[in-house]
Amino acid sequence: MTALHLPSKPESYAEAVWRRFRRHKLAVVGLVVLAVLYASAVFAPWIAPYDPDEPDLAHALAPPSAAHIMGTDNYGRDEFSRALFGGRISLSVGLVAVGIALTIGVLIGAVAGYYGGLVDNLLMRLVDVVISFPVLFLLVTVVAVIGPSIFNIMVVIGLTGWTGVARLVRGQFLSLRRQDFVEGARALGAGDARLIFGHILPNALAAVIVAGTLGVGGAILTESALSYLGLGVQPPTPSWGNMLYDGQGYIRQAWWMTVFPGFFIFLTLVSINLVGDALRDALDPHQDRA
Repeated sequence: MTALHLPSKPESYAEAVWRRFRRHKLAVVGLVVLAVLYASAVFAPWIAPYDPDEPDLAHALAPPSAAHIMGTDNYGRDEFSRALFGGRISLSVGLVAVGIALTIGVLIGAVAGYYGGLVDNLLMRLVDVVISFPVLFLLVTVVAVIGPSIFNIMVVIGLTGWTGVARLVRGQFLSLRRQDFVEGARALGAGDARLIFGHILPNALAAVIVAGTLGVGGAILTESALSYLGLGVQPPTPSWGNMLYDGQGYIRQAWWMTVFPGFFIFLTLVSINLVGDALRDALDPHQDRA
């Protein structure tokens, strides 16, 4: 008897994206690294061997050892425990700040690109005004006025980081709003809100996802810079940025105070960039034809 060959199940969009993403071996490694970093931050209270804020002056500036695998700082606090808890701050700032920036950028870019004309001109001039300010100077000024705190850092980075997303979404909407599927939905009576959020935006999400992924790295770096300048998360709460600041005065006799938090920042940013670049290729269906 001849065996029956049943047709294989068609590949879903998510499966196709994952298949294309897996081609980038370094990106897969970066994804694993990010998963480990975020899991370590979430479970820091159970993983950390010491209280990150508990001083132990008898063991101040102790080098890496079996008892303190990343050494201790000038107050005798365990650097490994502080790095774990510092990751909770730095990584959460990246996610929340980018969430705020994406929300604002998508809304402004969608409205500007969909309506065009005067609305587009006004909103794009607003974008130009925000872009014209030096970002770090603006951040330092705003944080100095409203005061440094984890909540303020998230909000300020989010409120100053949406312009690139707005321009990206606007460009997507300008190219999609006259497509046949939009005109068909309009002919069937779909209103502006449904056209924007139900038909056009889903087709522009790939670019938004990539921008958001890469934006997380920028937000983490900005938070680290502000904390290094003393305008971010305030001591004794650890973040990778203020750990770098604490270690700069002891870099000759306690190199581990700067090397390890700097390494975590470097590792996070490299992993995010690898994942973002691979995600850009994976979300592009034309990659299968390359």
